[in-house]
Amino acid sequence: MHEPVAVKDYALELGFDTVGVCAPMPPPHFSAYKAWLDKGYQGTMSYLDKHLPLKADPAALLPGVQSIVAVTLNYYQDPGDLKIARYALGRDYHKVMRAKLRKLAAFIEQAHPGAKCRPCVDSAPIMERDYAQLAGLGWFGKNTMLIDSRRGSWFFIGLLLTTVEFEQDSQAVGGCGSCHACIDACPTGAIVYEEERWQVDARSCISYLTIEHEGEIEHDTAGWVFGCDICQEVCPFNQPRASQPLRSAVSREPGFLGRREWPSLERLAMVSDSDWDELTQGSAVRRAGAAGLRRNAKMALARDCHPGSELVS
Repeated sequence: MHEPVAVKDYALELGFDTVGVCAPMPPPHFSAYKAWLDKGYQGTMSYLDKHLPLKADPAALLPGVQSIVAVTLNYYQDPGDLKIARYALGRDYHKVMRAKLRKLAAFIEQAHPGAKCRPCVDSAPIMERDYAQLAGLGWFGKNTMLIDSRRGSWFFIGLLLTTVEFEQDSQAVGGCGSCHACIDACPTGAIVYEEERWQVDARSCISYLTIEHEGEIEHDTAGWVFGCDICQEVCPFNQPRASQPLRSAVSREPGFLGRREWPSLERLAMVSDSDWDELTQGSAVRRAGAAGLRRNAKMALARDCHPGSELVS
């Protein structure tokens, strides 16, 4: 078994904020995840059901996997004029995270000839939060976000599967205690307690509704145009303290801080497909599609009685 000291040091050099290692065991929350799917809480995200067999075992993604290197990258920054989730204000995180993980993979493969690696950012069918917790990077909050007691939850998770067997870290422990700030703050009541655990019903979640859902939205999306940050904004672990200045510290990643200028709600509600294509190049906001972005902007205009709300059909 190899010590991962050099790998961890290089991961930090690449700009990742934390790094840990765990074994490629079956994900601890797999049964709970399957039960969540069985309830239909995934809404129209049918691809999640198709990916279920792959999520049961990391070896399905990389045969011979011996270790999983988990990393986090802070994306926090001040919100913009439009209510767009902070993670989507800068460059598409898939591109940023994947580029760094590929460099980390090359480092491992050079140090261990014959080794194989596979980078995974959340588009890969693997339960990232489970392995990040096993690697010591955070624990599950009631809003189902992974929370680092020192840094909060404003971070992305990346995984690097490798055939090299590295020494493992201890699992992270922690909890929300009696706090229910996120539950009280969620405008749609999407955070529910069932089967002795907290879970999110995506069908009511503003992030799901404004990004993945197609067609009309029955819930009030609270003016959000893409995603939602409410449950993180109210979380005590995201409130800065003198003793823990890393909470809500602004990201150091240039790709996230190079934010683009978004048009007004009025213009966004009428954006053409061609203008949308140019506007969302290299942005996670592209996921909502042109029609979805127009719909979300119209709902925000109608809700806020914004000048120009007559554009809402």
